[in-house]
Amino acid sequence: MRWECASIHVLLRISFPPVSSPANFDFHCHSTVSDGLLPPAEVVARAAGLGVSHLALTDHDDIDGLPEARQAAEERGLVFVNGVEISIEWEGNPIHVVGLGFDARHPGFVEGLVSVRSGRVERARRMGDAFAAIGIPGVFEGAMRHAGNPLLISRAHFARHLVETGLFKEPRNVFDHYLVPGKPGYVEHRWASLGAALGWIHAAGGVAVVAHPARYKLSSGQMRRFLGDFKDLGGQAIEVVCGSHSPDHILHYARLARQFAFHASRGSDFHGPVESYVDLGCLPALPEDLKPVWRLLDI
Repeated sequence: MRWECASIHVLLRISFPPVSSPANFDFHCHSTVSDGLLPPAEVVARAAGLGVSHLALTDHDDIDGLPEARQAAEERGLVFVNGVEISIEWEGNPIHVVGLGFDARHPGFVEGLVSVRSGRVERARRMGDAFAAIGIPGVFEGAMRHAGNPLLISRAHFARHLVETGLFKEPRNVFDHYLVPGKPGYVEHRWASLGAALGWIHAAGGVAVVAHPARYKLSSGQMRRFLGDFKDLGGQAIEVVCGSHSPDHILHYARLARQFAFHASRGSDFHGPVESYVDLGCLPALPEDLKPVWRLLDI
């Protein structure tokens, strides 16, 4: 099946024409292995139909979808790159780091991801208790029904349940009212440290990338300090073009990529046809003077 970027579902927030180059890189997307809506093979099929040439599946804290996605990519002629999005904590702030091109069999890397996943179900139970305390019962059970991988239950599954109940029209509204720090349904969780996550990625031969930097509640000074720490620990790249980034964000993070001598990445952060900022590969090209992250990968 062939899709067109101009025909993205009406609920997608931003649409861009496909890039004119035959190489179309999307190095950030999700499947049902974490909080996406499509199985890994269907993510790849959709990417192929939208003209993506190079794809990384980056599920949250789990790499179980990589074999299925790789096989589907090989069948469709896509270049496939191992990917993952690791949940970390920096100075009390939750941040995500994408790992690309790693050895998925590296024991230390695999054990690290197991350690990040542990505790998610208990955190989800506490979130359910928090919702019950404000008069919304059954939210944990409802969220679990949406989790294809119960061990990776996340805030997205809670949001989908509350949309299903009719309390909200879109998952983004649920996040804004209940699921971000300071709101009644948010429960803190101890994620990996920045140093630990980068250590796992590098030990497995991978490249570390700051995911969707505009999404974090960091001041300008905090962001610069974070990027400095990231670089000092061996971080190599930052997502400049991302589905949730506006044109102004792209210009801003392109400047920071130059200042910190980072390579630049490009990814949709696709979760599903009706929940994503943009569809797979439907993004503007990286600014021409930036060093693309794929130069660091053996592809």
